Amino acid sequence: MKKLCIVFKQPPHGTAHGREGLDLSLLSASFEQEVSLLFTNEAVLTLLKDQDPESIGAKDYVATLGALPLYDIYTVLVCSESMQELGLSEQELRIGVTLSASEEIASHLNAVDEVIVF
Repeated sequence: MKKLCIVFKQPPHGTAHGREGLDLSLLSASFEQEVSLLFTNEAVLTLLKDQDPESIGAKDYVATLGALPLYDIYTVLVCSESMQELGLSEQELRIGVTLSASEEIASHLNAVDEVIVF
């Protein structure tokens, strides 16, 4: 089974990067690939609870995060340095994640077959 890590680096709204990355994640998982997700930089904001993207004319693709377990996507890493820089806590996030330091992230990226960055 191929191991794929999708890295999210862009803020959640204003571009299609986040939605496209999430779509690719679900599609890849449905084809028997072992998919993991990594949120870093401003992409961490994607995971915040109580967002209302429709109020700014954006689609609410963020709600799709709740479907990750249905696709057997259980590894969701979040850069702890990014969380700290943005002043966020794990309790503010809408799904369960693993907070990871840069060394842990590097180790994970070395363990997968392919990395795609959005």
